[in-house]
Amino acid sequence: MPKTPANRPPESLRSRPDDAAVTIGGLARAAAVGVETVRYYQRRHLLAVPHSAGGVRRYPRAMIDRIRFIKRSQNLGFTLDEIRELMRLEQGGSRNAIRKIAGDRLTNIREKITALEQMERVLSELLCECEHTATAAPCPIIAALNTDQRAGPPKRAGCPVSEHRVAPMSRSVT
Repeated sequence: MPKTPANRPPESLRSRPDDAAVTIGGLARAAAVGVETVRYYQRRHLLAVPHSAGGVRRYPRAMIDRIRFIKRSQNLGFTLDEIRELMRLEQGGSRNAIRKIAGDRLTNIREKITALEQMERVLSELLCECEHTATAAPCPIIAALNTDQRAGPPKRAGCPVSEHRVAPMSRSVT
């Protein structure tokens, strides 16, 4: 199978005049996205830009399903670059390559879950400390956010203890 250049959607996604059916507004409504989302996907080479006939572009109805595919993929955490590659691989690509993309995404999701669980433990611990600290004392939450180093063990008995009180600033979850 010849590879599609990275800057063009796969052949099956390129519009043909004979199957054009809806305007960009109709396409967006049918796929439950905004017109700007359709244009953005076109700029990212996930969807083809059909030729203009009489000043109006008509989109094949198959693009509705493509947009839904993109949205479902995004809901699973795939990036637009990964989605473009999955769409290319759908046209007869290697299942090993598809599994690699999905496996890498799953690894990334598991790493994010681990980081979120750590954040949850730290914040839960700090919240407990704040609830049990006298109002005259500095708030443990603010104190932890103001310090550049990890704080020591909790000051209040009964509060959960996490391995690290405050995660390093370079660690973020997106």
